[in-house]
Amino acid sequence: MNVLSIQSHVAYGHVGNASATFPMQRLGVEVWPVHTVQFSNHTGYGAWRGQVFEAGLIADLVEGIAERGVLPSCDAVLSGYMGSHETGEAILGAVARVKAANPAALYACDPVIGDVGRGIFVRPGIPEFMRDRAVPAADIVTPNLFELEYLTDRSIHSVPDLQEALQQLHACGPRLVLVTSLATKETPAEALDLVASSGQGLFRLRTPRLEANVNGLGDAIAALFLVHVLREQDPARALQLAGSSVFGLLRRTVEAGSREILTIAAQDEFVHPAQLFPVERIA
Repeated sequence: MNVLSIQSHVAYGHVGNASATFPMQRLGVEVWPVHTVQFSNHTGYGAWRGQVFEAGLIADLVEGIAERGVLPSCDAVLSGYMGSHETGEAILGAVARVKAANPAALYACDPVIGDVGRGIFVRPGIPEFMRDRAVPAADIVTPNLFELEYLTDRSIHSVPDLQEALQQLHACGPRLVLVTSLATKETPAEALDLVASSGQGLFRLRTPRLEANVNGLGDAIAALFLVHVLREQDPARALQLAGSSVFGLLRRTVEAGSREILTIAAQDEFVHPAQLFPVERIA
């Protein structure tokens, strides 16, 4: 299995490709990482060094990969944070190149826009690009609750609200949606829900709520979910495996009191989650 992952990258810590690449590799996937930025650390620290790469670099690197004659063997493209409109267009260009070579290849888009409590934290124009260009082009999208509300222009407080928003999002193009960090009025205060929606139904995985100020979990779960969808061909099973793995990763991180997710120290969670949470069909 081969995945082209086009995301930001940090030298220290685990966000973007530094969070997504290793879990996929640990599961036996060949990852072709293309970095859109190279920073010393993630921006949550308030200070960092490095640079944002020009969008043309993405097309150039994909062209180099194509020259190796391997694009027909690419099973999926994964994207996350897009620093600029130009970067987004370059990513969609890469997706088109891969799908032309392998029509069965999937595009998984993590539509990074913002989060509850923080609001929109990407540059102006990026939310609109995600809504109007990236999400309609995607086969799989992995928004959090804030992002789902933005993409559908709806407030989501209940499961019926969620169903209506997901139906609207599916109508835009994506056939599989994973909603992360979800809490509705049906969610107990001490719990957190993840929901996968597809033509096969609506499935929920509920885990205990863990309080932690860490970055990169969304990048990890998007990558894990993509791999398990490709491998299992079952959204409910992919939800169970990816959600259970990320819970184990976060639990280990919280127990260690780490500011960075323990991607390496907790790597067994990617292959054999310490606890498999049940998945229930809710629609």
